[in-house]
Amino acid sequence: MTANFTPAKATATNDDDEINLLELFFALYEKKFFIAIVTFFFVCLGVAFALLSTPIYRANAVIQVEQKSSSIPGLSEVSDLFGGESSAVTEIELIRSRKVIGVAVEKELLDISVEPTYFPVIGKALALRGKGITLWGGASGNEVIEVTRFMVPEHRYGQPHKLESLGSGGYKLYSPSGDALLSGRQGELVEAGEYSVFIQQLSADPGVEFTIGKKRFLNTILQYQQNMSVTEKGKDSGIIVLSLDNESPQRAEDILNQIASAYIRQNVERQSAEAAQSLEFLHRQLPDVRLNLEGAEDKFNQYQVEAGSVDISVETEALLSQVVAIESDIAHLKLQKAELDRKYTSDHPTYVAWQEQLNELTLRKNELNEKVKGLPYTQQELLGLRRDLEVSTEIYTQMLNNIQELDIARAGAVGNVRLIDEAATNVTAPVKPNKKMIVFLSFVLGFLLAVAIVLIRKALHNGVETPDEIENIGLPVYATVPLSEGQLKLNQANEVKAKKDDDIARISAQLLADYDPTDVSIEALRSLRTSLHFAMLESKSNTIMISGASPGVGKSFVSANLAVLLANSGKHVLLIDADMRKGPLHTMMGIDNSIGLSDVLSKQSPLSSAIRRTEIPTLYLVPRGAAPPNPSELLMSETFTDCMERVKEKFDFVIVDTPPILAVTDANVIGQQVGVSFLVVRYGLNSAKEIELSCKRFAQANVPVKGAIFNAVERKASGYGYGYKNYNYSYEYKSEN
Repeated sequence: MTANFTPAKATATNDDDEINLLELFFALYEKKFFIAIVTFFFVCLGVAFALLSTPIYRANAVIQVEQKSSSIPGLSEVSDLFGGESSAVTEIELIRSRKVIGVAVEKELLDISVEPTYFPVIGKALALRGKGITLWGGASGNEVIEVTRFMVPEHRYGQPHKLESLGSGGYKLYSPSGDALLSGRQGELVEAGEYSVFIQQLSADPGVEFTIGKKRFLNTILQYQQNMSVTEKGKDSGIIVLSLDNESPQRAEDILNQIASAYIRQNVERQSAEAAQSLEFLHRQLPDVRLNLEGAEDKFNQYQVEAGSVDISVETEALLSQVVAIESDIAHLKLQKAELDRKYTSDHPTYVAWQEQLNELTLRKNELNEKVKGLPYTQQELLGLRRDLEVSTEIYTQMLNNIQELDIARAGAVGNVRLIDEAATNVTAPVKPNKKMIVFLSFVLGFLLAVAIVLIRKALHNGVETPDEIENIGLPVYATVPLSEGQLKLNQANEVKAKKDDDIARISAQLLADYDPTDVSIEALRSLRTSLHFAMLESKSNTIMISGASPGVGKSFVSANLAVLLANSGKHVLLIDADMRKGPLHTMMGIDNSIGLSDVLSKQSPLSSAIRRTEIPTLYLVPRGAAPPNPSELLMSETFTDCMERVKEKFDFVIVDTPPILAVTDANVIGQQVGVSFLVVRYGLNSAKEIELSCKRFAQANVPVKGAIFNAVERKASGYGYGYKNYNYSYEYKSEN
């Protein structure tokens, strides 16, 4: 007879490739305790991190920037009318400049870092909470150190040095490599080579260590440029808020106050310098304006002497007033040009606005000049002379007033910025760590990680979990055997007995069918016993082979307990342990393994000597015997065929327990001698591909597989789980002596 195995085709819905949300939910629900434990562990880590993290405080200072007026009158009006860059934007960049922050770095010695060495993980947290606990030489938090000078060689910048307290203000400095460099006391300048140290104050127990380092000045400035926040509070409000975070609230306030003071001081200096520059410009222009005024006076007086009295009409007087006003405005605009050239480029909006205003005044001046040309010659000449005189007089007077104002401004320069609020810190509310957020994120991370682990394990774990998956392969399921808690307890009891006494023959072993006949697994095997009646109708003999795809599927459990059930029904049953490498049936039944199947097949003992009576009257066992080097060859011998022919005539049922088909070829050989073959499939262990490949192996040897026994089925939240695919199978199957 030729056995052919044709896998069942997948249905059109292709359910195996679809994501079943309900399946995922049940998979997560089944691992709810694992998810809860992992989540709880991460929450504990988050709580520990939140409690042990160093608090970070934020200091804030507020500065007001007033709109800056031009040193030369009139220029600010031009800028206001035609738009200009917000002064707050400029001031923010000035606050962040190296010149301003550098002052704070220098005065606060920010390029010198020194910190006590605490006990790892919890030492600093205890110290910050004022516990005053010293753990194995770590700092307690009561130490005081003030370093006002620390110079190191060029190649030592940025490297941590160790400073050890010797008690009573003494100390010893070590290099980053651990070499002693120098020793000194507080209040003394100590120099050794390129090292120079001055510690103003040191209060620490002997043996307490500090980590001290020197940073490059520029790097320190860049660090604080990055760490300090400078923002305008509201658009064009002129209110600038400075913020800085630090472990020490007082330290943050001191640094921020230094930066604010340096900025305000430099703003005053800048304002005074601008007034001085404008004053210098006016002093340079004043002699020329004076000469113009004197020349205009001389020409006007000379004309009056030569021409005598000349009457001017009311219309001419009005025209003269207009001309003088426009000429004065033009003169003032021209005075502003020098400051505009210094502050702005030619395409700047303020400069463009100034040029447009000058062009407009020039156009109006030309229009008035056309009217002047319509007057009599004498009135034209007199009008021009009076115009020059009055314009020169007004310009000269205005310049003298400006010089006086600038002298006063330079002497009492106060700048256009002021400190509204000095730096202050809310010591009761550190900005970091956000404990609630850390705990929440820890919860989310732990939960997501646990879920990911469960889903990944499910994706990698491809064992079948429903009878339908087996039947979809084309193999009918004859019995579904639930996982037995009673068998687990029985296994533990037998292991304890085996450890107490190495003589296996004296161990009172029990099978589940004998120990607890009402167990759900035994009830399922009773159903299999009933199904065997119909399965054996078409069989060529009364021999049954129980095999499995891989080790550990429970085929020996099924074989032994099925044999007990058949024997209890009044049948004479022979159970043969054909797994001559690792067969456990003699252990399960408490029978000596000195003579077994391997001894019979190697012709060292007769078959009658190997058939052993068990505690059940109608149940007999042939143990595996000593592990031979060539089990497959022994099974292929005529001796095995002869033995099978003899026993099937003497017993009602002969059950042969075989090695796994994917591990060795023994089951294929044994299958040639039996009437019915069953494949034991373990829940969650054997994949659909393993089952399919096992059936193909049997089919290649012309061994038909009657059906499957679905073993160790777990009761899950979903009733049954679902499996995935796998394609690689390799098992190690070595002999046990």
